[in-house]
Amino acid sequence: MKTLTLMRHAKSSWKDAVQSDLERPLLEKGLKRTRLVIDFLQGIDFNPEMILTSHAVRAMETARIMAHAFNVPDENLRIEKNIYTASAEDYFDQFFDIPHQVSHVLLVGHNPAITNFVNRFLQQKLDYLPTSGIVSISFETGQWEELALARHRLMLITYPKMLKTQD
Repeated sequence: MKTLTLMRHAKSSWKDAVQSDLERPLLEKGLKRTRLVIDFLQGIDFNPEMILTSHAVRAMETARIMAHAFNVPDENLRIEKNIYTASAEDYFDQFFDIPHQVSHVLLVGHNPAITNFVNRFLQQKLDYLPTSGIVSISFETGQWEELALARHRLMLITYPKMLKTQD
C-alpha cells in the first residue's frame, strides 16, 4: 500500500505588486490555518515519510512547516521546480524515483493542477482545494510508478474551514 497526500500551500501574500509570483511569502493567516490542519493531523495516524514541494516560496515554507511538524528529515524534503508549472498529468512524473520502501508521500503544490489531480481519484469532485487543504488517498500497490492504474481509496479530505470557523 502507498499513501499519497496532496496539500495546497498555505495562504500567501499578494501585498507587493512588484514581487514575482514565485517569491510570495506566507501570511500569518496562512500559518494559523496550517496550524489547525497540523493539530488535526497529529490526532490521527498521519505520518508522511517524504515531502515533495514546488520551489515557490509559499510552497517551500508550507512544506518545511509540515516537515517539522511530522519529523520528516531534511534529506526527505525534495524541492521540485516542475511542480510549480505542472499539469495534473505531470504530477505522476514526480513519483517514478521515490524509493519503494517509502509508503507515505506528501506533495505540496498549487491550483489548478493539485485540484485537477485529486479529482482524478474522487467520486465527488472538488471545485478547488483551498489553501492548506489536504487530500489523502491510499493506493493498492507497492510501486509508486503504478499509482495511475492502482485501485485507490480516499482516506481524508480536510481544510481549515472544516476544522474551525475562520476569521
